[in-house]
Amino acid sequence: MQRSALTRVLLSAAVLAAVLHLGARRIGPLPPLGAFLDPLHGVWAAAGGAELTDLDEVVLPGLAAPVRVVFDDRGVPHIFASTSEDAARALGYVVARDRLFQLEVRWRTAAGRMAELAGATALGFDRYVRGLGLAWSAERDFAALDPASPEAREIAAYAEGVNAWIDGLGPSDIPLEYHLLGVEPSPWEPVYSIYLAKLMGWDLTYGVTTDLRRRRLEALVGREAAAALSPVNSPIQQPIQPNGSTGPRFDFVPIAPPGEPDLLALEGLDDLAAALGPVLGDLLDDRASQPGPVLGSNNWAVAPERTAAGSALLAGDPHLLLTLPAIWYEAHLVVPGELDVYGVTIPSAPFVQIGFNRHVAWSFTNTGADVIDYYEEELDDRESPSRYLVDGEWRPLEVRVEQYRGHDDNLLATDTLYATHRGPLIAYEKESLAMRWTVLEEVGEKFGLWHAARAESVEEWLTAMEVWGAPAQNMIVADRQGTIAIRSTGTYPIHPDGSGLEIRDGRFSAEDWVGFWPLERYPSAVDPQQRYLASANQQPIDPRVDSTYMGADWPSPWRAMRINTLLSSDSAVTPDAMRRYQTDPGNARADLFLPFFLAAVRRQAEIGAPDESAVEAAELLAEWDRRYTKENRRAVVFEYAMRELADRTWDELLRPEGSRRVYTPSSTVLASLLHYPQSVWWDDRRTEDVVEDRDAILVAGLAAALVRAKRELGEPEGPAWRWENVRHANIYHLLELPALSALGLPVQGGPGNLNPSSGGGTHGASWRMVVELGDEISAWSIYPGGQSGHPLSSRYTDRIDKWVAGELDRVLFPRSESDLDDSRVTSLLELTPES
Repeated sequence: MQRSALTRVLLSAAVLAAVLHLGARRIGPLPPLGAFLDPLHGVWAAAGGAELTDLDEVVLPGLAAPVRVVFDDRGVPHIFASTSEDAARALGYVVARDRLFQLEVRWRTAAGRMAELAGATALGFDRYVRGLGLAWSAERDFAALDPASPEAREIAAYAEGVNAWIDGLGPSDIPLEYHLLGVEPSPWEPVYSIYLAKLMGWDLTYGVTTDLRRRRLEALVGREAAAALSPVNSPIQQPIQPNGSTGPRFDFVPIAPPGEPDLLALEGLDDLAAALGPVLGDLLDDRASQPGPVLGSNNWAVAPERTAAGSALLAGDPHLLLTLPAIWYEAHLVVPGELDVYGVTIPSAPFVQIGFNRHVAWSFTNTGADVIDYYEEELDDRESPSRYLVDGEWRPLEVRVEQYRGHDDNLLATDTLYATHRGPLIAYEKESLAMRWTVLEEVGEKFGLWHAARAESVEEWLTAMEVWGAPAQNMIVADRQGTIAIRSTGTYPIHPDGSGLEIRDGRFSAEDWVGFWPLERYPSAVDPQQRYLASANQQPIDPRVDSTYMGADWPSPWRAMRINTLLSSDSAVTPDAMRRYQTDPGNARADLFLPFFLAAVRRQAEIGAPDESAVEAAELLAEWDRRYTKENRRAVVFEYAMRELADRTWDELLRPEGSRRVYTPSSTVLASLLHYPQSVWWDDRRTEDVVEDRDAILVAGLAAALVRAKRELGEPEGPAWRWENVRHANIYHLLELPALSALGLPVQGGPGNLNPSSGGGTHGASWRMVVELGDEISAWSIYPGGQSGHPLSSRYTDRIDKWVAGELDRVLFPRSESDLDDSRVTSLLELTPES
């Protein structure tokens, strides 16, 4: 079995010889073939370390006392230690054993040092990342830590555990990827745990900026239209902080007609966008018409009054990039009298990010607030600046010299990077643009999770997490006393003019942020009257409650609407119902749009000869229950129709050359437009001698959708129309080698579902968890992958089938080692101090 898998790996190596891929970036060549195939030290040796042994005894330097690590039959380590530092040290050791290459990729990505691993082809990526200042700010934050604090000691202990594994590596222990790349593992530094926080901040907040998007829209269609197409407030309101309404509120308003484009300004903004690098909203400028990544997460909690067992329930499923190995590592840490916490860590950090202890459970979704501003700076010299102008006085620039080294430590390039008091100059050659970003801010203590893991109530947990700065998160929490709460916690800038929509004039200090939101202003709720809470990345607070600028162009609230519908209609929720909700096929987006399509065809039939393809498509959609089940054969034509609808509606947003749109408004903006059938936006300017209204566009889009679906998939009753054959999850290995990936996985869900699926299927529920907080904690979980990062291990993909099916495993949460059933134990690791 292993030899067969290894053969597939070697076949993949032939592809890897041409290109290696990390994310979307090509990263380098294979090592010399002789070393690669060395039977003792090459790739063949890696097969020997794939599985856990029944018993391992290891001397681990730095331990204060022996630690026992018991692996259950799901590969979860239950770490029993006498101090929290020893628990962190043991966690570092087992994470390194299971995920060493992933650790390497993480710190190198944040540091902009991938070229040292992959060669000169990664140089452009490294330059871009270092220009953002992630590692620079992490190193500053790490230097400010009190080394005697318990958090700093645990970070140091974690690093010692990782390095203990690295120091003891034998040929069979070195992960396969190192053999493929022809490199050796590098030592782990404690600061790399801080790199993780910056990396997560980059993933979750860097794309959430409206400055550039708004400027580009204004250049194309004018300020008034741009404000409506990329609105500050969602046209559909069902916020995270309950507003007293029993359902969503529809704040639909007309969209101002497009103005004349400013082509010169648009060209300049394209140059600026190239300098800034990829921004989420611009990468997805066809997001409403082309299937792209679906970024979203869900969490919700139900108070005892609405559960079958009379205990609070909590569920969480953060949606992130799906990778093998998975982003999460599941673990249980026990220190008698101090710590008993279970959940998932991100390899790099010694803290449980999402999980539960004996008293409380918690989960996160991304807030999506606008936490970046750009400032046009005036420099003293465009080519080699040393100062920048503020309030008529020259201030010195901060200067950093960065050297980039390659695979063999050869010097590839040297850059001089600059920063103002606001942050890095990321585009100083053409535009003197500084970026202020909360992820780079010195905002105080970062380790709320350390204290939260020890909380005994919702109140204590919320207090512990008050220090959280970035990335801002919607934090849901419940306890055994039955309290439920949610708070959108993070560092939210206060702008001098109350808006974060403009690129600012850096010549004046009055343009700087004037502070941050106080804690009491954060969107939040504790034990609301409705007795449940939910977040799905929707706008956190109703603007009628607080209109202070927090962000703009919020994700469409379809998932929030669906989970609120499910929770409000069930007064006796069970853990299994919570599980089912996580992959519920119902879809609020389809509920809203489908009746408009069907009514348009019906009205056309009433006034004249209907379009035959549109009629047939409408008949097919009338059969659909608007549920994205794997076996349904109607969701496909609806999704084709939605793409056609966006393409035909937003023609005014095409670039002058007509190749693609500057931006595609959200589906909630499109939903708003549906209520104004004669709006000028319905007219497709590409058609001559005809002025379309809403119904004409809906009918034409539906007809075109059916024609396209038949052309690409055959007849409607054929197997190609089944949703499971149209949309898949694709979980790629870190190097994107197909033989080491899990591809083409059929999933239940589509755009706007609680289990969203669209585009390449590379994003999805990275972890699913349900916790019942009764007299004893009961919990269920799954993630797509396995505990081991070794492609030849039985623990590499062993959870994927259940994840695809929407099933959860009941987790083992023993108070002591003796509470574990021997039949569920697969391996024991005994760690002892140096004598």
